[in-house]
Amino acid sequence: MSDPARIDDYKINKLYTYNDYLKWDTKERFQLINGEVFSMASPSVAHQAIQAELLLEFGNFLRGKPCRVFGSPLDVRLFPKKDRSDNTVVQPDLLVVCDKTKIDKRSINGAPDLVIEIISPSNTYNELFLKYQLYLKAGVKEFWAIDTEKKTANINICDNGYYNYTNYEKDDVIPVTIFDGLKISMKDIWERLSE
Repeated sequence: MSDPARIDDYKINKLYTYNDYLKWDTKERFQLINGEVFSMASPSVAHQAIQAELLLEFGNFLRGKPCRVFGSPLDVRLFPKKDRSDNTVVQPDLLVVCDKTKIDKRSINGAPDLVIEIISPSNTYNELFLKYQLYLKAGVKEFWAIDTEKKTANINICDNGYYNYTNYEKDDVIPVTIFDGLKISMKDIWERLSE
């Protein structure tokens, strides 16, 4: 049996598949976007606090309902293939899946219903734009991008193959369109960060 591959052994200018991704033996986190490797920086305290608060909000609302909420790190194969030759594996900060057939022991196989990315300084515009396009193409119904520094949220709702977006400021309340009755208070989230 051969030794597990290390990401250092790979040339960055090569394109990879999920099969390659599974062979990497490293504690570092990576994403594959169209076969290209994207390194993931360690999240900040503010990033983790926001993620925890959102997991609580969604988790409490979804208790006893068929949909499930997950936080990163968790692999999401947006366009899975049985032979694992797919080349896009992302790790959104938070995701909601309502189709239980997409939940595997190792990954989510297919588009989540909702994805939240918490933007940090290490996120590049190129990476976020690529994810925006991929989430739309995969059929993610609702995609949030939360900026911890600006205290804003860009909410994208899929409508007839396009995302309609709304920007929310630090004191706004965000209606979660895929669930009747769920609203997230941005003010509450920012206030809990300063406690």
